[in-house]
Amino acid sequence: MRIFLSCFLLLMVATVFSQENTPSQDTLIMKVDSLYREDQFYFGITYNILTDGPSGLSQSKFSSGLSGGFLRDMPLNKKRTVAIASGIGFTYNNYNQNIAISATDGMPVYALIDANRDYNKNKFSLLSVDVPVEFRWRTSTYESHKFWRIYTGIKFSYLLYDKSVFDSAQGKVVVTGNKDFNKLQYGAYVSAGYNTINLYAYYGLNSIFKSAKIEDKSITMKALNIGIVFYIL
Repeated sequence: MRIFLSCFLLLMVATVFSQENTPSQDTLIMKVDSLYREDQFYFGITYNILTDGPSGLSQSKFSSGLSGGFLRDMPLNKKRTVAIASGIGFTYNNYNQNIAISATDGMPVYALIDANRDYNKNKFSLLSVDVPVEFRWRTSTYESHKFWRIYTGIKFSYLLYDKSVFDSAQGKVVVTGNKDFNKLQYGAYVSAGYNTINLYAYYGLNSIFKSAKIEDKSITMKALNIGIVFYIL
């Protein structure tokens, strides 16, 4: 009997200590939830539109854009459904349009292409490094990555490379390093949707060109990019 009681007491003591030293399931859930973030890689595809252009401006073919990068998530509430985020990325935009860019004595020259003139290609391309800063609202939890989201913010872009191409029957003109492009560009954007695929829109708040002119009239075109963005954890 004494041996039985001794074994029983040892078993009870071991049970108590094991309960005290082992965290409960609720505690583990709270710990995991307190560390939950939506750090994400993103990849976007856009259709590019030029707004506020000079009289006679038109766009031909499909003007496309590609972007990608990483955003660091910083939750603001206990449920972690509201956050701010910032990061770094890259954007490559093409604009097919009818403003021919050439160079005379190293200085860029701009002219609207006559509607009756035949040409193969006329576009300019911009490669930029981006720093987005955004406010986030979502219905996510640490258990599921399928949720509704609305993200909106400001994107600052620094121009790394530019290239203009005008290809016609008279030959091809290529201009790079055009100082008339604004090196620093910025604009507002919003993305909204469910799960991985989301609608996206960006509107430039300053002009693509800094000092370009056509017949002494400033070219004050701004970018409007509409498309889809993919978020990947």
